[in-house]
Amino acid sequence: MDMPRGRSFAWLVTHRPLVVGVAVLLPLAACAVLSVFRDSVPNTSSALGLVLLIVAAASTGIRSAGLLAALSSAVWFDFFLTEPYNRFAITDQADIETAALLMLVGAAVSEIALWGRRQQARASLEQGYLDGVLRTAAAVSAGQSSTESLIEHVCGQIVELLQIDRCRFDPGDGPVLATIEADGTVKYNAHPLNVRRLGLPTDTEIELVVQSHGAIHGRFLLTAATSVVRPSQQQLRVAVTLANQVGVALATNTDDGNEGQPSTSS
Repeated sequence: MDMPRGRSFAWLVTHRPLVVGVAVLLPLAACAVLSVFRDSVPNTSSALGLVLLIVAAASTGIRSAGLLAALSSAVWFDFFLTEPYNRFAITDQADIETAALLMLVGAAVSEIALWGRRQQARASLEQGYLDGVLRTAAAVSAGQSSTESLIEHVCGQIVELLQIDRCRFDPGDGPVLATIEADGTVKYNAHPLNVRRLGLPTDTEIELVVQSHGAIHGRFLLTAATSVVRPSQQQLRVAVTLANQVGVALATNTDDGNEGQPSTSS
């Protein structure tokens, strides 16, 4: 059975020294073997084979593996496959250009592979956000859980999403210094706060209003006191969406004549 992509990448990162070592040694072994056939195999063909090794090293998503594979390929291509042989010197202009291209290809492919890894991680994260919202929305629409358990569930999701310390539901509307706005921005003492640079406030609870169709049904009070966390605006907007799902449930309960709003924390 194939190893899932996430687990395979985690294995590569965990075994980084081994991966980097293999990336460095494979070009050496390949050039040593190719040197036996250098009279019959043109250097352009040998260089293409080395490019495949560089691409394989770069595809691990470890920048140092791709770059060192390229450097190793250029060095051993020079030593084994260019005149004067078995010396670190190149006299032919075409061979100099080939060695330089090996380095450039290694750098380019490594950066492309890293970009792909980042895009994959971002897509996976966004899918996780969407799945969380959809599960909560499904629970609200189907009435599968009580209001208390829904609030507890959403509190847990917000804590995990924003990597904060605590979340609690408060039916009141007392003054707070920090608030998360509907568009995912944060205000501190009524002034916009650059969360990506400064992080969420650690000296006060942060208000996340619970509302439905413009009507406020309480709020979540978030605590991020033990460490500075810097969630993206997208993460904060997901938190707003989750809170508003609770607002829908509370609005439904109010319409049904149940106006009690429980207090819970996570």
